[in-house]
Amino acid sequence: MNDIRPLLRRTAELASDYLESLEQRPVFPHVTADELRQSLGGPMPESPQEPQEVVELLARDADPGLVAMGSGRYFGFVIGGGLPAALAADWLASAWDQNAGLYVGGPSASVVEQVVRDWVCDLLGLPADASIGFVTGTQMGSVTALAAARFRVLERAGWDVGRDGLFGAPRVRVLVGAKRHVTIDRALRLLGLGTPEAVAADSQGRMEAAALRHALAAGEGPTIVCAQAGEVNTGAFDPFEEIAAAAAEHGAWLHVDGAFGLWAAASPELRGLVRGAERADSWITDAHKWLNVPYDSALVLCSDPEAHRAAMTTSASYLIQDDTGTVYDQVDWVPEFSRRARGFAVYAALRALGRSGLVELIERTCSCARRFAAGIVELPGAEVLNEVVLNQVLFRFDSDERTDDALRRVQEAGDVWMSGTTWNERRAIRVSVSNWQTDDHEIDLALGSFRQAVQAPAHVPAR
Repeated sequence: MNDIRPLLRRTAELASDYLESLEQRPVFPHVTADELRQSLGGPMPESPQEPQEVVELLARDADPGLVAMGSGRYFGFVIGGGLPAALAADWLASAWDQNAGLYVGGPSASVVEQVVRDWVCDLLGLPADASIGFVTGTQMGSVTALAAARFRVLERAGWDVGRDGLFGAPRVRVLVGAKRHVTIDRALRLLGLGTPEAVAADSQGRMEAAALRHALAAGEGPTIVCAQAGEVNTGAFDPFEEIAAAAAEHGAWLHVDGAFGLWAAASPELRGLVRGAERADSWITDAHKWLNVPYDSALVLCSDPEAHRAAMTTSASYLIQDDTGTVYDQVDWVPEFSRRARGFAVYAALRALGRSGLVELIERTCSCARRFAAGIVELPGAEVLNEVVLNQVLFRFDSDERTDDALRRVQEAGDVWMSGTTWNERRAIRVSVSNWQTDDHEIDLALGSFRQAVQAPAHVPAR
């Protein structure tokens, strides 16, 4: 430990060097997996190495394969960066090394998560007494929330799933939009609930409320409805007011997948998009997307804390758990027994931004998305496919081949990076503006890159 200060100081220098390189380096690395295996692999060392030497070698050998995800020029997969305060707090969380499973594993970690719950519920207009869990991402958030839903809807039907399992239980119907995110299906599979019933969606991917009402009326028994705040390609929002009313009429549990879109509730300009979502029973949202907290970090909230806790809690004779309700034992609300103290970075991000800073970040990135959409249609053959209501732009050129070629050229140029997709059986390109650093400069850079791509001579394969 006598050498820890020089080691961490050098590590901070290496990390700072990387962050300062983000605006110069290609967004996506030009290196092969075999090249990375050659530099990073080899036989296991037989003897110990000095920690600083290990860190120096890791930084050197991993650098060629690093994606500049923290850059404002990265527009792929709804990925944010790391706010400076959140990054620094995440480093502290590693140094403090608290086990955020029980209050006794780190009282400050526990209390910080309760404070974040209060702030997030206030920002997003959710019930102040909602329970919260800190998970890796919204995949595990949906597993957690839908486990609570499974417990409650079966309990209403007279079945204790925690005690008796699913064998012999009443069938649980799960209704989802046709354009829901795939993590919903995997969460249902992990929970033994099988394939959901898909409800029709409109041209933007929004669940059709009338189709949901029809589906609800066509069946009976324990029911869960999964709605979406921010379709991953178009950014579209399901009609929550109508969906919430229909779910309530049929006694169904309503779960909202708001991986990035739920943060729109913090913005006076955008919160109309989520009107009615506050009536749901559970919500999930990522912190490592629009909130720009380092990976991995997501929140699951539930308006039925009793069901949430019943689905997740566990105990053992050797554990020191609170049974008075005066402290927050994190193991009661998430699948993990032991876990990282994720709350510190989320707390730091919210405190650093403040309400006005968060609103500015959300509204600026949405404005950038609109700016990109307005600029891309000026290129020959370009067409925007979505209503740009949030931070997502979905577009294509006049053929699948031209669309894929333009994207490939832009990706290879390295100035910006975004991903391709398929929308209504046609190739398309999706731009997600999520990074706290993205401004007009990065949008102009992206537009310029596509301008060069479509003006370049077409690639002619060799004969």
